[in-house]
Amino acid sequence: MNQNEFKNIEKLEADLWDAADNLRANSKLTAGEYCMPVLGVIFLRHATNRYRDALVEIQAAQAAGKMPKRPLSAADFKKRRALMLPKEARYDELLALPQGADLGAALVEAMNAIERDFEPLAGQLPKEYAKFENTLLEDLLRVFDSETLRTASGDVFGRINEYFLMKFAMQGAQDNGEFFTPPSLVKTIVNVIEPDHGVVFDPACGSGGMFVQSSHFIEQHGQSAGHRVTFFGQEYKTSNLRLAKMNLAVHALEGAVVEANTFYLDEHELYGKCDFVMANPPFNVDKVDAEKVKDDRRLPFGLPGVNKDKKVSNGNYLWISYFWSYLNKTGRAGFVMSSQSSSAGHGEAEVRRKIVETGDVDVMISIRSNFFYTRAVPCELWFFDRSKPKERRDQVLMLDARHVYRKVTRKIFDFSSEQLANLTAIVWLYRGQNERFVELVGQHLDCALQSAHACFMDEYGAVKEPLDEYLQAMRSLEETMKPFLNGIKKRSACEEALGDFLAAENDPKGPVENFRLMTSSAQKQWNEAGDDIASYQDLDTHILGPLAEESRSLITCIDQHAKHAAKLISLCESELEAAKDEKLNRREVAKAQKAAEAARQAVVEQLKHVRSFERHAHWLLTRFPDAKLVDVPGLVKLVSRKDIAAADWSLTPGRYVGVAPAEVDEDFDFEQTLGDIHVELADLNKEAAALAKKIQKNFEGLVI
Repeated sequence: MNQNEFKNIEKLEADLWDAADNLRANSKLTAGEYCMPVLGVIFLRHATNRYRDALVEIQAAQAAGKMPKRPLSAADFKKRRALMLPKEARYDELLALPQGADLGAALVEAMNAIERDFEPLAGQLPKEYAKFENTLLEDLLRVFDSETLRTASGDVFGRINEYFLMKFAMQGAQDNGEFFTPPSLVKTIVNVIEPDHGVVFDPACGSGGMFVQSSHFIEQHGQSAGHRVTFFGQEYKTSNLRLAKMNLAVHALEGAVVEANTFYLDEHELYGKCDFVMANPPFNVDKVDAEKVKDDRRLPFGLPGVNKDKKVSNGNYLWISYFWSYLNKTGRAGFVMSSQSSSAGHGEAEVRRKIVETGDVDVMISIRSNFFYTRAVPCELWFFDRSKPKERRDQVLMLDARHVYRKVTRKIFDFSSEQLANLTAIVWLYRGQNERFVELVGQHLDCALQSAHACFMDEYGAVKEPLDEYLQAMRSLEETMKPFLNGIKKRSACEEALGDFLAAENDPKGPVENFRLMTSSAQKQWNEAGDDIASYQDLDTHILGPLAEESRSLITCIDQHAKHAAKLISLCESELEAAKDEKLNRREVAKAQKAAEAARQAVVEQLKHVRSFERHAHWLLTRFPDAKLVDVPGLVKLVSRKDIAAADWSLTPGRYVGVAPAEVDEDFDFEQTLGDIHVELADLNKEAAALAKKIQKNFEGLVI
């Protein structure tokens, strides 16, 4: 997802939240009370989208003779990861209700109808809608019926759902470390442990994000989650449990998710039976009754420490022990943990020593702060592998990813899909899966080349976009201005601006043609090259690296050309009063200028992809030039148990990988840096506006 898509989704999220906040402001409900009704509406919108898309697929299959024409069943929709929604639960049917209809009652009936037809959701969907005024519910339904949301993918709804959970949490719905796991971290866990079969268990499942991402992973490999895995979950909070069941249902996934306090209960009796354990448990819980857990078989390494009140001083190592104990002899675990845990002392250090001595600690990844929506805490991802081969049982991969991130907003960071893939590729090298590493490098380079091609043609090979469209748009703008430009007198301040606009050195046609020739040449050499790491090194150094740099130069040229045009138009308006000149159709000029700017943005965005993909390949090639794992200062180091023992059994990656050597960055990305500054400024402006509005409202409420 690129930055423009992020910005569009951020605006959508903010607009949707405003509607939800309006619902709250016009009711007497607390954040906890209105959370579920709003999330219920999101659930209905998403469920309707999935139902509609599945229906289109089914009808197409029937029309093509791939499926018999018969009455449809719930299984037909489940196969396509959708619910067979009853008519009264479909979003468009709710919107089509006559004026004055009781929307609260209709929404309750919609939820009841789904629960009747889908047993796993029985008693779980929100039904508190009768408390709200009809007009508020109508407004809310219409906000979620925008064209964008009618066609939104599951990923978009996943982000919206996370955003709403974040906002509700910030208003007091969650605390004590019980915040929702960012998708980037969930995907990292999934990529490392690869949960593709058997029993998958999340003992602190929250809203069920681990299950959903696991299903995506399985489907990306051409398999069906329903046939490959069985999901089990435990969740302490009733509200989170309901969210988890809704999340599973809307993705047409089945799982045994129950309400239970994992500190004391193993409701599914999964001790030693899990193929995969994944979790983001609440951090630093200090009220666990030591007497109740001291004899728990899930604590083979003992208690980490008990205070004078007979409470476990910190529950982090209870979780860590539980996760290890749930695994079978070939199981893998991946979980989020407070960064302080990996080097904690006293009783926790003793438990950590025993865990390291099992040989099952596989990978440790440090994550910088600001990845969580609600708190700016850093964290670490722990990974266990009970089936590590003998040659690796004495080793742990330490990966410090604190310098790998993408800035989404001033307060929120994440991994781009390419950054996530590159971090995963390091784990592949550690596991000896070098061919997967080489394949990823090839994919990055191929994407860079295809992005260059896409600057000249669409997916069907038509030579039309977006570079050619930009040149055509600028020609149209020039033609629109020509009747007036021909009359510019000498000595006019506009003459110099016109000269800059028409100057050969500022004309992008030549650089565009050069980029076209370089792209064609790169494709020819790509076709003739091998698919080994040496070939990719050569292609990156001599072919695709220069092509990526040319794409950046072309962006500069295009931006400069557009600035000259804007400056010329501005000067004509200010100095020659162009708007009053009958030779100039100002409306047509504005229209042409708008089209040219839209074309510029499109081509610049496409050109950025060329360099972005090449830089991701270059990142891997410069750090692991032979497609073999090596220590990279500041990033990764393979350490032995002896190394860990010498460091007080610490599992903090930064303690081992060291600091990257200082160097002059000759390839400093000013554009990305300026983009990050823009993100921060936009957020600060937004916060300032909100604060000013609040202050104004407070002043108006003063009685003087």
